[in-house]
Amino acid sequence: MADETVTRAQGVGIPGVRDAVCVRMPAVSAYLSVLRTATAGLAARLDFTIDQIEDLRIAVDEACAMLLRQAVPGTDLVAEFELDGDEMTVRVEVSTVGNTEPRRDDFAWMVLTALADDVDAVTDSPDRMAIVLRKRRDVAGPV
Repeated sequence: MADETVTRAQGVGIPGVRDAVCVRMPAVSAYLSVLRTATAGLAARLDFTIDQIEDLRIAVDEACAMLLRQAVPGTDLVAEFELDGDEMTVRVEVSTVGNTEPRRDDFAWMVLTALADDVDAVTDSPDRMAIVLRKRRDVAGPV
């Protein structure tokens, strides 16, 4: 297991250390600029292109906007970023009353799927909703 951890962290962070960041903030749209900035900074650590960074910032913003519509007032939005080689996984989660998964045929979901490589909605409990985004860096080979 230790060897796998070292391999996962190579080229991103400190060998043997899980490269992850967690941000907790009020579930209010006024704080989303903090999350957009964190997203851009972490994507830059993985050497994402400027276009990929912007795509990821927009995707995280859109996922949060979808979740904030269902968030219980006065609760927190939690964003977890995990960097793994040439890939970033972002999980944004809020407390909800019931768990109505986002409609996968609405425009906002289509935007998410266009901007991220993988998108999923997760309802681990009846009062929590999360959206998980995964974006991989384009690795250009020799021309």
